[in-house]
Amino acid sequence: MPDIHIHRDHSLGLPKARKIAWQWAEQAEQKFDMECTVIEGQTSDTVEFTRSGVSGRLIVAADHFDLEAKLGFLLGAFSKTIEGEITKNLDTLLAGTAASAAKATTAKVAPAKKAPAKKASR
Repeated sequence: MPDIHIHRDHSLGLPKARKIAWQWAEQAEQKFDMECTVIEGQTSDTVEFTRSGVSGRLIVAADHFDLEAKLGFLLGAFSKTIEGEITKNLDTLLAGTAASAAKATTAKVAPAKKAPAKKASR
């Protein structure tokens, strides 16, 4: 059985990473007809997902995501396409969160004022 392994580091912390994992699970259920189960822990969560021909888990930690999937014989031929789609979905969710965080932390700064010219002393 072909395996898919995707690792993504982040600096979101566990609460924000959990939100992304929930969004990812909802997308997987809707788009790929997956059945997802979230198991919350103190230092990490696990999203287990399955459907005919696919099973795997997404480990959600404060500083990284780690996804492993096993594909059955029929879907094995599409492993690169499936891996690309999973990667794209996860990266899009991470990019959206990073963009939101950047907007929230960007403050308007007044332009620097030019210092008055000094008069030459005689």
